[in-house]
Amino acid sequence: MSETETHHGYHDQKSSHLKRLRRIEGQVRGLQRMVEEDKYCIDILTQVSAATKALQSFSLELLEEHLEHCVVDAARKGGPEAQEKVREASDAIARLVRS
Repeated sequence: MSETETHHGYHDQKSSHLKRLRRIEGQVRGLQRMVEEDKYCIDILTQVSAATKALQSFSLELLEEHLEHCVVDAARKGGPEAQEKVREASDAIARLVRS
C-alpha cells in the first residue's frame, strides 16, 4: 500500500461485508416479489423487520470497525483530525439511534 492509499476500517472484512450486503439485497428483492405476488401484509412486514435488523446489525459492525480503526488512529495522532473523527462517529451514532 502506498502512502497515498488509505484503507478504511472495514478493508480487512470487505468480502464478508459484501457477502452480507448481497444477502440483504436478496431480502429486499424478496420483499418486491412478495408485493408483486400480493402476499399477506403481515408476512411482508415480518420480512421488512428481518431486512431492517440485518441492516442495523451491519451498520453497528461497520461503526465498530470505524471506531477501532479510524477514530483510534486519529486519536493517536491527536490534533484537529482526532476531534473531527470523534464528531463524525458521534454524528453517525446519532443517525443510527434516530433510524
